[in-house]
Amino acid sequence: MGEEVPLKPVGKEDIRKLELALLLGTLLRPDVLEKVRSSEDRLTWLDSLLIAAGALARERAGYSTSKIAEELGRTEATVRNHLAGKTEAGKLVKETYDEIKGKGSLEIPIPALESQKELEERLKDYEAKLSEVRNKL
Repeated sequence: MGEEVPLKPVGKEDIRKLELALLLGTLLRPDVLEKVRSSEDRLTWLDSLLIAAGALARERAGYSTSKIAEELGRTEATVRNHLAGKTEAGKLVKETYDEIKGKGSLEIPIPALESQKELEERLKDYEAKLSEVRNKL
């Protein structure tokens, strides 16, 4: 139902697709969302995820570390650390890649749907309480 994500990108468009899938797939994981929400330095966290996703997508396309660093505007050491999984963002993005590779697809949970279920349950509770109060009157 979704668009095909190339695991071995050929060209800029394929790299963009893989990079986006890695970023969204990682960012929308419940554990990662919680880390981002509770983090004092959200922008740094998001930037690290973006760079790690971009680095991995370009590495899978066969780019050298120096070319990746140049395109992403980071040092080669930073790129190497993300690709080696020495950073938390690098580890998380690699897990997402492995999930895509292993399952052949990526399921992205939609947080808003989970919140909607919670709201529906709360609404039912309030309606029940309102009914009790009306019966007492």
